[in-house]
Amino acid sequence: MSTLPKTSRPAKSATTTESPPRHSMLTDAPLRVVLLVSVHAGAEERFLHAYEQLSQQVAAVQGHISDQLCQSIENPSQWLITSEWESAPPFLSWVESPEHREMVKPLHGCVEDTRSLRFSVLRETFSAKEAAGRRAASPVQLAPRLGDGLVRHALTFTVKPGSEQSVAKILADYAAPEARVDENTRLCRTSLFMSGNRVVRAVEVKGDLVAALRHVARQPEVRAVEEAINPHLEEDRDLDDPEAARDFFMRAALPVVHHLTADPSRPPNLRRHMLLYPVKEGCGPAVASLLARQDDLAVTKSKAAMASDGGEGQRTIVSSTVFQRDDIVVRMVDMDVPLDRDLAVAAGVSGPRAAAVLGRLLDAGANGTKKIDLSSEAGLRRFLTDCDMEPVTDRRAADY
Repeated sequence: MSTLPKTSRPAKSATTTESPPRHSMLTDAPLRVVLLVSVHAGAEERFLHAYEQLSQQVAAVQGHISDQLCQSIENPSQWLITSEWESAPPFLSWVESPEHREMVKPLHGCVEDTRSLRFSVLRETFSAKEAAGRRAASPVQLAPRLGDGLVRHALTFTVKPGSEQSVAKILADYAAPEARVDENTRLCRTSLFMSGNRVVRAVEVKGDLVAALRHVARQPEVRAVEEAINPHLEEDRDLDDPEAARDFFMRAALPVVHHLTADPSRPPNLRRHMLLYPVKEGCGPAVASLLARQDDLAVTKSKAAMASDGGEGQRTIVSSTVFQRDDIVVRMVDMDVPLDRDLAVAAGVSGPRAAAVLGRLLDAGANGTKKIDLSSEAGLRRFLTDCDMEPVTDRRAADY
């Protein structure tokens, strides 16, 4: 189990009864996806034909309700695609799939740039005639999610077995890129962890995530690092080929499905851990959903305990982010105490029932030989030892 250096505890801020900032894609609320598209001049007809083919395929995807294609009345090169989904999980499952990557390939030759925005539906207003028959049984999100001003994203990929130490050295030694992207966007923090031959890199951005990622990709020091690790990757990539690079980063994307911040003030000297869960085939969404609920419950219990003792207690989890794609589930936690101070909360289970459910969703190894026991202290310690990824680098902007 990797541990960060011991540090003195920071002074506690006053406990409040306000809800902590949290946001989650793991809801039943309807989802509206907005795709802003810049089409190459002269390629409008090809783009329209490609969209018509794509829309017929998307219509058969589970969870899809409808979509619309719009063209700017001011600039014919600017297009807008909106789609409505029953909820976020089926959309995320589709958009991260190999089938989606194949579906959208015909668009690549027509499109200069895209930007995707995703929104949960909080309220809807219909005419009196429509209201009676529209979405009578479909829930909308009752309350807005609370943010902390940051956007989070992660990438994950694997390297060739035996190259782990070389890759870790390359990824740890590069010079940090300029944090300022523009007057509205800053790269606040980059955390990189490894477990075996899997690498996970998480970024926290204030402002426009896409602009920040493009800014980082253009930095000479980052390009040099990417080139240096290319020979070690299990999956070949060519970052000089725009389509190949796009495909690689789509496959490597590890989206945030849930985030919770118990203390937006970001106290100093927190311990950051990244846990990689060994998920059974097909159980990734269930594991992510369970971990999200358990972290919400742990923070609620912690706040109640701190309120009862005048704010002198320990929060344990200050921030939690669950990343998930297919059966890859990673949980990044910032903790106010060592990982082994509260083993169950650190593992993402708050009681015996949750421990039993999570245990059934995890992969026990070939022929079930690697028993996962989350019901005992010894079992939790073994589990955390296996799941706690090794930190490679954790860089923050000077004013973050």
